[in-house]
Amino acid sequence: MDSISGFFQYLLDSEEIIRTGGLVLITLIIFAENGLFFAFFLPGDYLVFLAGVFSALKILDVPIFLLLGCLFGAAILGSLTGYLTGRFFGDRIQNRPDSLFFKKQHIQTTRQYFDKYGSRTLVISRFLPVVRTFAPILAGLVKMQWGGFMLYNVIGAAFWIFGLTGGGYYFGEKFPWIINYVHYIVIFFLAITTFTVVRGYFNARKEVKSQDEA
Repeated sequence: MDSISGFFQYLLDSEEIIRTGGLVLITLIIFAENGLFFAFFLPGDYLVFLAGVFSALKILDVPIFLLLGCLFGAAILGSLTGYLTGRFFGDRIQNRPDSLFFKKQHIQTTRQYFDKYGSRTLVISRFLPVVRTFAPILAGLVKMQWGGFMLYNVIGAAFWIFGLTGGGYYFGEKFPWIINYVHYIVIFFLAITTFTVVRGYFNARKEVKSQDEA
């Protein structure tokens, strides 16, 4: 039991992952966290930002362009995996009877939400833990158009990786002491994007309700 607990503590420790696992483990975690529903607990924002900082400080001895390329590819492929999971196994979910934890109306609300805010959600959700994992799954579940999904999948991955990892590298070069404050920066990003997505979600629900009443 202690070994299992220690393993999960290791997976949640971004600094230890970077120091001991290197580029391969970072890439695998970003892939899993971006689309495998059981990997939602893995670190994302903090890991990619800290990887950029560590690359600048040579703690992670990987060229920044290689790091950016690997994480960018992992983010795209991870979300694509989530989308395909939702698209091809979504019928099993939708055919479930209503229960305490599942309502078919929630699927309909989600479909209308993605129809109206889907592109924005797939970009902004990159900066939201848990939501980042489940957004592509929901996009597949509601049969979001393939071309639109891939377009905003790539755009979202670019903003996330080049913004956080590239930003981490820049700040690591210019302000090496920032390594002691990166968690405050991540919290700042989360606060802004969480507010945006939550507001959009409730606006969508309000509009859906108004349409149903009409």
